[in-house]
Amino acid sequence: MPSTTVDHSPLPTSPGPDTARPGRLRSNPWLTLLAVACGLFMVQLDGSVVAIANPEIGRDLNASTADLQWVTNSYLLALAAALILGGKLGDRFGRRTFYMIGLAGFTAASLAIGLAGSIEGVVVFRAFQGLFGAMLVPNTLGLLRAVFPGNKFAMAVGIWAMVASVATALGPIVGGLLVEHVSWESVFYINLPIGLVTLAFSATVLPQSRNAGGHHRFDIPGVALLALGLLSLVFGVVKGETWGWTSAGTLGTVLAGVAVLVLFGRYESRTEHPLLPMRLFRSPALAVGTVVTALNFFVMLGVIFFVMLYLQNVRGFTPVEAGVRTLPLSIASLLAAPLGAALTGRFGPRVVMPLGMLLQAGATFGMLTWDADSSYTALWPPFIALGLGVGMVLSASSDAIVGNAPVKDGGVAGGLQATALQVGGALGTSVLVSLITGRVGSTLQEELTRAGVAPAVAGRLHEAKDAVAMGIAPVSGDMPAPLRAAVVEGSGQAFMNGAHTAVLVTGVLCVLGAVVAAAGIRRSPQAAGH
Repeated sequence: MPSTTVDHSPLPTSPGPDTARPGRLRSNPWLTLLAVACGLFMVQLDGSVVAIANPEIGRDLNASTADLQWVTNSYLLALAAALILGGKLGDRFGRRTFYMIGLAGFTAASLAIGLAGSIEGVVVFRAFQGLFGAMLVPNTLGLLRAVFPGNKFAMAVGIWAMVASVATALGPIVGGLLVEHVSWESVFYINLPIGLVTLAFSATVLPQSRNAGGHHRFDIPGVALLALGLLSLVFGVVKGETWGWTSAGTLGTVLAGVAVLVLFGRYESRTEHPLLPMRLFRSPALAVGTVVTALNFFVMLGVIFFVMLYLQNVRGFTPVEAGVRTLPLSIASLLAAPLGAALTGRFGPRVVMPLGMLLQAGATFGMLTWDADSSYTALWPPFIALGLGVGMVLSASSDAIVGNAPVKDGGVAGGLQATALQVGGALGTSVLVSLITGRVGSTLQEELTRAGVAPAVAGRLHEAKDAVAMGIAPVSGDMPAPLRAAVVEGSGQAFMNGAHTAVLVTGVLCVLGAVVAAAGIRRSPQAAGH
């Protein structure tokens, strides 16, 4: 059986010992943590700032709404399809090597996006960002798994989760500041100094770690099947809101993806050297952690998406003002990740994951009290509960997935977790937007009439239901002031109807997730393969 070695030499040459002599930079696991945290922060921040930049990209490059969807979707599809491959390449050929390849490529692609000058160029280089991000992200956890002893791994994962949570939550603030005061290109240019500094630091402190013990055939069929299955599944999910969730296109694409992934699982269980060893799922903690990880980001990204619509379009705050109002979420995430890691180290994921999911359920149920002009005192408690819940679940599920995988499969386990994050996030945004749109469509005319709009006018304005589902009232400058006020009131209430449906469904899913986590993990996990 192959084993994992840690090489502290500057170049990825022959395998070295599991631990380095004290006093050397490459023997310090905390410097490794700092290096991978910087790269992770850049990728996670970029993922959430782009949503703020999209409107300005559209205006500057004369892009359609469909074009702007591909600015997001090209990145998401490339990332989701290649994450497990990125982890496997790191496990086999060197996690430090592929982390740095991902870091350098992501930085270069970011620069290319700013220089592209066309929407087609932005879309293409966003896909390259996704591919290089897939080399970077899974190997962050693989490197940590290789250098931290079992009794400190949970804390390292807690800090990793804190970085991921805070970067995601800070994205709207950073993006708003850059777009408002510099340019949309600066959202991508900011990665250049971060990437270069992180590359130099990583080259100095990161140890090489890889699997040793023989050369094995690389699983090319597994790579092809996994990429095809994930591409089809994620593409069907992101297009579901546009095509309709019950349309032949959506159902066919999603079912085809599921069928290919089932075929991938059967193939992987029979091949001698699999891309994703199915034996990993024999660990209940790892299997449940994967499901809960997907649900965690379903909630995080889905809720944040419509919260930003609510704050900016319904309440009229600027991107910066909206980002500042979500600071309680960022601060709570900052506190929750190390707290979750400490609790996981003591009680195991079986306790911490359900606790985090119940906090998220409380946050989403609390949003049922919001209306179109709620005071901030009604907004910040759910933000805190959501930040605490997401941070705790991310710490606990990271430990459950990567901590229960053998060290030699650390990169693959990191890729598995990152894939669950991306698929869950794609589902969250698409499903919740679809729920909001459907509820807005069924209540808009009634709410407009109730607000004082004449039935005939309300009927005509119903055609603007897609705009209302984004929080935008269909008003024009030539409307009389009383009619304008009534349209704004009715549209705001229709949007809140959709938002309430979305958070109700999300809260129920969180409760179910808590039950699955509590019932599915039978005992405190023990690290495998140290």
